[in-house]
Amino acid sequence: MKKSHLPALLVALALVAAACSSGGGTTTTAPPAATTTTAAPTTTAAPTTTTTEPAPEIGTPDHPIKVLFVPSVSAEEIVAGGEILKANLEEATGLTFEVVVPTSYAATINEMCASPADTMGFIPAQAYVLANELCGVDVSLKAKRFGYTEYWTEFIAPRDSDIETLEDVAGRKWAYPDAGSTSGFLVPSGMFADMGIEPGESFEAGGHSATVRAVYNGEADFGTVFFSPAVDPEGNVLWDGTLATADVPADKVDKCKVTDDGKNIDCDGWIPKDARRNIREEAPDVIQKVKIFALSEPIPNDTLSFGPEFPEDLRTDIVNAIVAFSQNDPDGFSTAFDAYSWSGVAPASDPEFDFIRGLVQKLGISVEDL
Repeated sequence: MKKSHLPALLVALALVAAACSSGGGTTTTAPPAATTTTAAPTTTAAPTTTTTEPAPEIGTPDHPIKVLFVPSVSAEEIVAGGEILKANLEEATGLTFEVVVPTSYAATINEMCASPADTMGFIPAQAYVLANELCGVDVSLKAKRFGYTEYWTEFIAPRDSDIETLEDVAGRKWAYPDAGSTSGFLVPSGMFADMGIEPGESFEAGGHSATVRAVYNGEADFGTVFFSPAVDPEGNVLWDGTLATADVPADKVDKCKVTDDGKNIDCDGWIPKDARRNIREEAPDVIQKVKIFALSEPIPNDTLSFGPEFPEDLRTDIVNAIVAFSQNDPDGFSTAFDAYSWSGVAPASDPEFDFIRGLVQKLGISVEDL
């Protein structure tokens, strides 16, 4: 019997079909779609603009010119006169000013050096010399007192004291205004050094008025303050340049009394203008109780000086205004400067203060000593 090959053929076809269906052929796979990455837009911050407001101009209400006065007498007296000066200057120049009385001579110097472009100072000779050396403070004017452009140290003691000459102060208690005071400390210190005189205990009273008060109250044996010559009721100087006429004549002392307006002491037509008069309200008998027993050599008067960077045009305007004030309204000017007994002004230059500069150098005084 003959075998059939049909089953084997069917098996073979089944295997071929399985092979084709299992990937024996070529498979084409489409490439993936391209991916596009869009970067986020870059944001650039706007540049920061810093707006700096320009500094207010010197002499405007937002930047007043500081008018500095040393505290040689009470601040109340100084400010009262300073406000009169301020009003006059503002009217004459159109500038704005501020009256300032620092706590000491040293503080005044330091303020002028710390604010070199907007300060002007009414400072005495020693303070000027030290300020000039420290930072270049420059002088423009000096005071006139009853026609004098210099003043003196007066040495005072109780009228009943046995102190009669400078030699008598050796070992005695000394009151002086402030270590920065030219007439109150620098000049007498130089005189004592030259004469070999050594006072005893000494102390800083805190101003010329306070020094007179210390002598008046018996807190010191003697004191050193400024001297300006006495005048008559018409303002004529009564001093002849000697010690003999520096003080009120002996026969007039008991007649001294404060004037009705409170501005002076009148000793029967002899009107003292030295430091003693500044305590007349609290001590109307100050002339009866305190005497002058010695005077120094002349000292350059107090100054009007300016910070080293003060604008030149403003400085010129201010100087011209002060000169005009003294000439056109002498009574108003004297009232404004009553605390310092200024009656006018005169031009000043740095070499005029070489005498004081020499004393400062001789004694080794610096701003730190004030």
